[in-house]
Amino acid sequence: MVWVMAWVAGLAQAASPKNIDRYHHEEMSSCVACHQEGDKDLFRKSVGRECIECHFNKGVRTDFEKLLQEMEASIRRLEPEERAAGQGIGMSVPIYYANSRLGAGPNGMVRIPAGPFIRGTDFRLPDEGPRHEVVLPAYWIDKYEVTNLQYKTFIDATQRRSPSHFRNRTYPEGKADHPVTYVSWFDAEAYCQWAGKRLPDDKEWEKAARGTDGRTFPWGSAFGIDKANTPVRWVALRLQGDTTPVGAFEAGKSPFGLYDMTGNVWEWTSAWYQPYPGNKRLTENYGEKYKTLKGGSWWDCSFYRCGISAPVYNRSFFHPRTKNESFGFRCARDADE
Repeated sequence: MVWVMAWVAGLAQAASPKNIDRYHHEEMSSCVACHQEGDKDLFRKSVGRECIECHFNKGVRTDFEKLLQEMEASIRRLEPEERAAGQGIGMSVPIYYANSRLGAGPNGMVRIPAGPFIRGTDFRLPDEGPRHEVVLPAYWIDKYEVTNLQYKTFIDATQRRSPSHFRNRTYPEGKADHPVTYVSWFDAEAYCQWAGKRLPDDKEWEKAARGTDGRTFPWGSAFGIDKANTPVRWVALRLQGDTTPVGAFEAGKSPFGLYDMTGNVWEWTSAWYQPYPGNKRLTENYGEKYKTLKGGSWWDCSFYRCGISAPVYNRSFFHPRTKNESFGFRCARDADE
């Protein structure tokens, strides 16, 4: 646990917000080593206090000593076989199992009522603000991320090409209820249309995750490794990370009862990557070139390469044809449909 203690202690010694451009600029040429794209092992070994702007900020009221104590206590309670399976910290189901809990049909949905919510933040990355109020009509959104089994039903019905982690057009053993990955924006949109739905707008996604009180995470304003499938959890367990079954973290539900709105997989939205009202940041990336993703993942490699992207106001942007092991989606539809 020495290295875990050092890691958390490093986070506690936060770098000043004035240094944010040192690590988060367009070219990313001077990122710290843990931000090297695609190297998960290096990420696990290199997390340091320089990453604080991506990970925690003054809008996240976290007692780091308490967090460390909770991490160590949770890990001590695990039996060796539980630790090896990645269980025991917040999960209500095993990480791998044979039969689906949810079934092959499209996910059930939650109705989000009309009204205002607080979008964005003034405390972190330049594209996440300014914090402002948005009023939305009522809409429906999936309670869970779309699973491997559900996506298999879709490709079997449409003869669409299977994701690259499938073999013989089926998902890995034990992962029927894990969120489907290696899907592009076009794949996600096609599934939602097939299911009689659509992708959510990023504003719809954030309200469903955040509620109306401006919280930082779906469950509140204090981070916890027992509430979502984030890299911190895998670092604490000293295990290689992976997706987890959708709906496995009961304590991590949003105010509207949605699961995995932080962590597990990044989720495609219908929104182009555009500046928020009043945002003065100048970047060629804004416009109708990249699609916005929300939610962070088990392996948070986003546009700034790696970082714990757990706050619900976080967003990432990628070309809509991008596919990888941490991108998935859920669907939405208008309330009057």
